[in-house]
Amino acid sequence: MSAIDTPVEPTGVDVLFYPPHLSCMPQTEKNDIELLRTWTLPTAATMGSAIRAKGIVQEIRARLPSPSKKALVLDGCEMTLALPSSAKAAFHAAVAIVTRALAEAEALPVIPREIQDILSITATERHRWLADGRLSSAGTRTVRLAGRARKITFHVFDPKVVEDLLDRGVVDEWRVEDAEAKAEKRRWTAHQSKPARDPKKRAGESKKAASPDEYDTDLRGWEEFISDGILR
Repeated sequence: MSAIDTPVEPTGVDVLFYPPHLSCMPQTEKNDIELLRTWTLPTAATMGSAIRAKGIVQEIRARLPSPSKKALVLDGCEMTLALPSSAKAAFHAAVAIVTRALAEAEALPVIPREIQDILSITATERHRWLADGRLSSAGTRTVRLAGRARKITFHVFDPKVVEDLLDRGVVDEWRVEDAEAKAEKRRWTAHQSKPARDPKKRAGESKKAASPDEYDTDLRGWEEFISDGILR
């Protein structure tokens, strides 16, 4: 008899069906699952970003005990915790942790890949605007890469600041400013690359331009010079 057909002892969680993302589990595992709890991630926390939603779930998983980490799964904007009936204590403890963490989700710092997805910007733009001060940092965070001894440090961002940038649509304005600055730099570089002209050379050219018959004057009497036979 399946978990759906078997009466379930009241636990505060009603099991009426398996969520779509659990349908692919082996039948033996599905039969053992009787404790389910589902939460919906608020838009105010995700800011419409699937990457931000995934990051929030990863942050919540990090707070859970090891046996419960994999029991929390994300499907769209819904998180589901699924544990067997034999793990009631672990289930209720995990529910409390997830509920508390979800209440704090809106205040979680925004990490680089999340802000790039939220604002639809590139890593290059993020670095440039962070360097020139248009994008303000809320500090740095250091984490250890999974399965490695190496640690990385990166900037994080205030979610309220990110939401304000998103609402005001300043990214388009910044891109226009960057395009104008790039065009101005290109004009300046082109101007600087022109060879400097020697003032003396310019004066000589002016003199030549003012005396078009100069060569005729220098060669006056040349025919008489030849007729005298001096060059013979």
